[in-house]
Amino acid sequence: MTLELTRADVLGFRVRAQQLDRPAGTLADTAVLDLGVQDTGADAGRWALAVRGVEDADPADLALVWTIRGAPHLYRRADLPGVAAATAPFSDADAGKRIFDAARPLKAAGIPNLSALDEVAAAMRAVVTAPTIKGEMSRQLTERLDRPYLRDCRPCNAVHVHEQTFRLAALRAGLELQPDTSPPVLQPVPGLTAADTVPAHLDVVRGYLRLHGPATRQQVAGYLDAPVADVAAHWPEDAVEVTVEGQRRWVVAADVDRLHAGPTRSTRLLGPFDPYLQTRDRSLLVSDGARAKDLWRTLGRPGAVLVDGEVAGTWRPRKRGAQLTVQVEPWSPVPRTALEEQAARLAAVRGCRLAGVEVSG
Repeated sequence: MTLELTRADVLGFRVRAQQLDRPAGTLADTAVLDLGVQDTGADAGRWALAVRGVEDADPADLALVWTIRGAPHLYRRADLPGVAAATAPFSDADAGKRIFDAARPLKAAGIPNLSALDEVAAAMRAVVTAPTIKGEMSRQLTERLDRPYLRDCRPCNAVHVHEQTFRLAALRAGLELQPDTSPPVLQPVPGLTAADTVPAHLDVVRGYLRLHGPATRQQVAGYLDAPVADVAAHWPEDAVEVTVEGQRRWVVAADVDRLHAGPTRSTRLLGPFDPYLQTRDRSLLVSDGARAKDLWRTLGRPGAVLVDGEVAGTWRPRKRGAQLTVQVEPWSPVPRTALEEQAARLAAVRGCRLAGVEVSG
């Protein structure tokens, strides 16, 4: 008989799976680092770890690389060989989908997509032997690569490598990003090569089910920018079918007993790109269309106030000098004391003094 789950069951499971209910943790036992923590925005990665109880980690133990969807993600440095293998495209068709419009000129020239990524990676290794600003690296790549690898960029009024090809080839080249650099600075990771096999804890399909499950193949594919067929080909053998509000979904067998664990009790200020908000079933998390559009806007995205697994509103930081004010727009009642505690932690992570928490309405 198929296990039937409610929306509350799913949200409770995800909060616990992503450890948003724990007071403290370490890099080693922080589950979201297996799938990567997107580091888009001020202190985004550090804050995502802090709300999961990791505030005193040695920065040297973390590495920032372009991986899933070409976005910068934090990982445990020791995991980088496995991450390089786990986040690589599953197939040539997958590579073509991930590099978007860059695949068209490559196809016309008879160049396989995976071969193109390897060619760009080889050029990157030749160029970046020391910390190098992205623009300078791009300029040198343009001089080294043939026309099928390049595009005319109107905003830059220049010719350079397609952006997603550039980003997805960087880790293949053994390059990482220097944290807190704008424009980005890339540097080599000495001796880095992809692992021969993907470590189980870094498997991206399994990782999505562990952290964002129960989920469908289409949702996993959307998260990875991969074809559904490739995700299906890498579907875990121990995936168990369940239903959520009548819809078929899957979760790994080891997590089945955790699906009816009941509600969680925690309040967190999640950053705009926090792993919890990266789920591909946004309507389950926020059913109101107008609120969802605001929360996941393309530009100027706010953070989310998470109360007991529910998004209870949005928040934005306002910094003036060394003082930080957190402005909250609640959708439902939010606990003031917990908000102030979270805001104080945010200010500490950003090296500021908390000026106050302003709740509208």
